[in-house]
Amino acid sequence: MKKTIDLNCDMGESFGQYKLGNDDEVIQYISSANVACGFHAGDPNIMDHTVKIAKEHGVGVGAHPSFPDLSGFGRRNMDIPRDELMNLIIYQIGALDIFCQKYGVKMTHVKPHGNLNNMADSDEQLAINIVDAILSVRPDLPVFVKPHSQLHKVAERKGLPFKLEIFADRAYHKDFSLVSRREEGAVISDPEFVAERIIRMVTEGKVKAITGEEIEVNGETICVHGDTPTALEMIKIIKSRLKEAGIEVKSPFA
Repeated sequence: MKKTIDLNCDMGESFGQYKLGNDDEVIQYISSANVACGFHAGDPNIMDHTVKIAKEHGVGVGAHPSFPDLSGFGRRNMDIPRDELMNLIIYQIGALDIFCQKYGVKMTHVKPHGNLNNMADSDEQLAINIVDAILSVRPDLPVFVKPHSQLHKVAERKGLPFKLEIFADRAYHKDFSLVSRREEGAVISDPEFVAERIIRMVTEGKVKAITGEEIEVNGETICVHGDTPTALEMIKIIKSRLKEAGIEVKSPFA
């Protein structure tokens, strides 16, 4: 059987008159879209358009809930009480689900955005709150998790389906956490280098940490960030290299 892997991208991250990313082009090359739900980016019109083009291209649609942080693009730490945070996540999942219903598509997954995701690498209680929010409304939806993170461990323990995610355009620490965007070298923008790195991660199960150590990795879905300037070129090259290696880009939810 031919090996397959999911290729996901954060989408719908424009806001009103402000455009971010090349969604209409990128959507042609990916298999899963993580759609912003209005709290770090996106608005009702953009959510509507993103679900529409995802359906047209047979791309899986997932919710991309965030901290309520439009001015910081969801990339700032926040301390929000459990019930309030759960309701924020439920609200965002529900908003996207209605647009999915409009277009007759089924939501396929949830991927927390930005620092909601990154903080859940090590914060067990935050991970519990995220998982409990999803379980309370859509226990059928897999959550995208970083291998060995608290979010991964909590999802597994509580029985929430999950998909292991690897990042094409982000540097790793040796503990497999992402290097902060505030640090030099955190974002990798060379498409050829990124493609070679991904092929090694997928075929050999290894990646080099920013400090040089070899770390083992297991991924079921590859992320490219839509706001990376070279995202479109990067996605094209990654998909081409995967094909050359005999690996098909395909949604696990198809």
